[in-house]
Amino acid sequence: MLYQTKENLLNDLKGTVDIQKNGTVKVIDKNKFKDSKIDNLVYNAVFNKEGAIKDISRWLIRITGNKLGIISSSIQSLYEAMGKKQYKGFTVPAINIRGLTYDVSRSIFRAALKNHVGAFIFEIARSEIGYTDQRPAEYASVVLAAAIKEGYEGPVFIQGDHFQINAKKYEKDKDSEINTVKKLIKEAIEAGFYNIDIDTSTLVDLSKPNLTEQQRLNFEFAAELTAYIRSLEPKGITVSVGGEIGEVGKKNSTIEELKAFMDGYNNTLATKGKGLKGISKISVQTGTSHGGVPLPDGTIAKVKLDFDTLRNLSKVAIDEYGLSGAVQHGASTLPPDAFGKFPETGTAEVHLATEFQNMIYESSVFPQDFKKEIYDFLKNHTDIKKEWKEGDTEEQYLYKVRKNGFGPFKEKFWNLPVNVKTKISEELEVKFDFLFKKLNVIHSKEIINKTIKLVEAQLLNPNNFP
Repeated sequence: MLYQTKENLLNDLKGTVDIQKNGTVKVIDKNKFKDSKIDNLVYNAVFNKEGAIKDISRWLIRITGNKLGIISSSIQSLYEAMGKKQYKGFTVPAINIRGLTYDVSRSIFRAALKNHVGAFIFEIARSEIGYTDQRPAEYASVVLAAAIKEGYEGPVFIQGDHFQINAKKYEKDKDSEINTVKKLIKEAIEAGFYNIDIDTSTLVDLSKPNLTEQQRLNFEFAAELTAYIRSLEPKGITVSVGGEIGEVGKKNSTIEELKAFMDGYNNTLATKGKGLKGISKISVQTGTSHGGVPLPDGTIAKVKLDFDTLRNLSKVAIDEYGLSGAVQHGASTLPPDAFGKFPETGTAEVHLATEFQNMIYESSVFPQDFKKEIYDFLKNHTDIKKEWKEGDTEEQYLYKVRKNGFGPFKEKFWNLPVNVKTKISEELEVKFDFLFKKLNVIHSKEIINKTIKLVEAQLLNPNNFP
């Protein structure tokens, strides 16, 4: 149900959520709110055409979540403890959701509740924000609404993934590209993203004569953006910041590169202000690529991931720089037996995305007529068709670009039949259950409760509602 006016919204929530004229909000019927009303509220937070009602819906999700003990949080203090070797033996999954975001988030929370998991992250990359049509405020609202729906309590970690400087745009207009990333950072923090992965590794120049010069633009802009993040932090919150030394899909990272980046980064950050906290983790390249490599029949090529490199890089990151460890990107399409190796190698965090998208599209219940509609769109869209490389089969092309179907068809995905969404969600829940166990984050709720202090950021009341 789309609300036509603020009065419609107030009437729908009457008897469930009490909203005073001064903006004070109280949840008076928790069960009714989560069983039925949150579905309306989140739908309006995404699809209402009236900007004011959309903003109010998002604000109400955030503030009612706070009242129910669901707090958007930074994972910084856990990662600091990991850097001090107080906790080890698990790898935090960071999960990108491109479509069916409400239903997928709900399946994640269900798997987390079943396994007493607290150490897991929801994230979205700069590129994904574009092609999935999910700005930070929307993404955070949907994730938090899913937590409300499933009765989850505690910190919820939402992360900006690959907040990346585009090298081509940087070459054309350096200041404009840097400012674009800064605007996105500001937008994300205001939305409750208290974990930001800076990716300036796109500026690494391997033609330079030594490692420091190769990494210079990377560490200088990483330090500049870290200082900018620190200037925006809400009171009592230290945003967890990640850096990156090797662009995913390129050559494998080395210990020498890690040291060149970290030494340059720390020295540069020290010039930006006294006592500024640096990054808490470091993303590296060990042989994966985002989305995997599609073969002519549309299946994925096997990847040989260098776990020795990952182990060695994590060890140096922890021992010499006090970081939580190395971060592995592009891992969701790895074979199942690979995931148990991440905790063994001291990997702090692993980023998972494409396999969940694949499971949605390839589910036996996914409507074939809807898939054909999406694929026809992708085969005829002028800009997307530029990705169809010479020699690629149609299957290879569609595998690479079907992520672009989530934005234009977002509402159709959301409004798929309930039985279809339920079945897909159940399949995904099994996958998340498997990943939580393999990454050894089951029962991590206890660790989270010990390390994370819940801080409610002050939320601006949009339009002085009600």
